Amino acid sequence: MRKQRRRRSRALVGAVAVTAVLGVAGCDVIGGSPSGPDAGRTRASRAVQVWNRSPASIAAVGDSITRGFDACTVLSDCPEVSWATGTSDQVDSLAVRLLGRAKAADHSWNYAETGARMADLPGQMADAAVRRPQLVTVMAGANDACRSSVRAMTSVADFRAQFEDAMDTLRKALPKTQVYVASVPNLKRLWSEGRTNPLGKQIWKLGICPSMLGDADDLTSAATLRRDRVQQRVEDYNKVLKAVCAKDRRCRFDGGAVYEYRFGTDQLSRWDWFHPSTDGQSRLAAIAYRTITAKDPVT
Repeated sequence: MRKQRRRRSRALVGAVAVTAVLGVAGCDVIGGSPSGPDAGRTRASRAVQVWNRSPASIAAVGDSITRGFDACTVLSDCPEVSWATGTSDQVDSLAVRLLGRAKAADHSWNYAETGARMADLPGQMADAAVRRPQLVTVMAGANDACRSSVRAMTSVADFRAQFEDAMDTLRKALPKTQVYVASVPNLKRLWSEGRTNPLGKQIWKLGICPSMLGDADDLTSAATLRRDRVQQRVEDYNKVLKAVCAKDRRCRFDGGAVYEYRFGTDQLSRWDWFHPSTDGQSRLAAIAYRTITAKDPVT
């Protein structure tokens, strides 16, 4: 009798153990952590969830475009119409769209500088980090191509090293702050649009982007080659921005949207016909807002 009880006890323990093992093994098959075809989608979903589509504060770094240069008065900054942090009703800036008008006034900061190149970005990032923003916007690179000559343009290797330095500077201070990176605009298209305006071409002679805009009406093969080389450098810069941003899961590149946007005369400054007008700034804000609030990053 005792032997029978022992056998039943051993059988019961064995059954429980087998059930437990099957239960654990069955998690992957029935509904736990997937190891089949759905595994990749699950991991991708978790990666997307890292991105916060409603950041509570914004800092902007970059160059004259983010400062609203020539959008209000000739050869002057006009940060109130900045696509990133402006307060103008005409622009409906990214900060206003994300934070609301009242909050944007106290929770957005503009550290961009007219004339800045990528080499200046690490310092701007350090300044921005002091505010501890949840999102940093980056629009830089046009001045690296807009030099006195083609030879003076920032090399692609230096551009990459400088952008990586800027990202490292931010990450050391703020590991979880998100970054939106805008592509460098299509400078050749801006030349094509602006060269139809006599006043704009006079302003260009003051030194605005000479590598692209110099001798604006010169259509010789040498001038065409010069502009093509500048344009190629811009495209190479955009490849760098995309590649470096892709290494950081809290960084979103605009997918080339700013570069591809077809700025017309209405979107260009009425003084220099090169920098974005108030309307152009509004278009940049819309591109940024779509990229930042999208469920999935641009591929």
